[in-house]
Amino acid sequence: MSPSARRTGRPRSAEADRAILGATRAALVELGWAKLTLGDVAARAGVAKTTLYRRWASKCELVVDAIAAVFDEHLEATDRGSLHADVEAVVIRLGALLERPETGTALMAVIAEAMHDEALRCRVRSAIVDRQKRLVMVGRERARLRGELPREEDPGESARHADLIFDTVAGAVLHRLMISAEPVDPRWARDFTDLLLYGLTGADSGGAAAGPAPDGAQKPAGSV
Repeated sequence: MSPSARRTGRPRSAEADRAILGATRAALVELGWAKLTLGDVAARAGVAKTTLYRRWASKCELVVDAIAAVFDEHLEATDRGSLHADVEAVVIRLGALLERPETGTALMAVIAEAMHDEALRCRVRSAIVDRQKRLVMVGRERARLRGELPREEDPGESARHADLIFDTVAGAVLHRLMISAEPVDPRWARDFTDLLLYGLTGADSGGAAAGPAPDGAQKPAGSV
């Protein structure tokens, strides 16, 4: 039997997917989680409701995928020439992304709902958190190749460190924007990166304690 004979149904349309995911984000911002329905999303996207059900089994899957698509498209680990510059760039890009209503508002609505829905929480982790941890892995490997970080031989330890780095960056940016209601501007991103890389004592990235700063020299933000 030929491949064409085995294929059933019409092929999935990337254009329809984009329209549906965009309509989902718009509906979530306008209506909120409780009032959002697949019927409303279908009407906004100009597709039949059955089209949604063929692609997503539930509203939870649809909404999380709508948010994940924005992260996948706009959040990347750009090579800026140094670990410090790379981290700053990711922090600023993440801040800008979360300031967009269709991303930040939608994400907070999903997080609030996920507090009471284990299946939704797992979906958020697999579709957003686990996929975006690739930025940490890419950035760390790039820093190792530059000689800025040592190679970690233990995969388990490396994975734990990746989790901690991701949680620190994502948590700080979310808190800054959503709780403190302050901007993630270049100065804040630089100060946060200093603190992340050098710590409260101002130690260098190799872990050695920093001595007194020379007159006129600026220690990393948060150093004591």
